[in-house]
Amino acid sequence: MLVCARDNGAAAERWQQLPPDDRVETAVEGLRMLADPTRLRILWLLSGDEFDVSTLAERLGVARPAVSQHLAKLRLVGLITQRRDGRRVLSRARDHHVADLISGLIHDAGHRLDDRAP
Repeated sequence: MLVCARDNGAAAERWQQLPPDDRVETAVEGLRMLADPTRLRILWLLSGDEFDVSTLAERLGVARPAVSQHLAKLRLVGLITQRRDGRRVLSRARDHHVADLISGLIHDAGHRLDDRAP
C-alpha cells in the first residue's frame, strides 16, 4: 500500500506544472485531426499496420480521393508517416504514442457508453 501512496504522490506532482505552450498547441492541432470519424478510423487501422490509400478506401468504404485528403491532413500534423514501396505509398501511425492515444480514446468511449446504459 505504501508503494501506491508514493506512486500517487509522484504522479500528482507531474500534473502540477503546466506543459509548454508549443506542446499544448501541437496537441490541440493533433486532437482537431482526430475529431473526424473517418480520420479516427484511418488512424485506428494505421496503428496496427501499413496500408496504401486504395486498401484504406476499401476497408473504410470511403472514396479514394477522400482518404487521400484525410491522409494528407494526418501527415501534415505529424500523426502518420509514409514511405514508397514501388508505385505505392504506404502509410502508418507515426509511433506507439499515436497508437496508444487512439486505443485509449476508443477504450474510454466504451466506458462512457457503458456508464450511459440503463
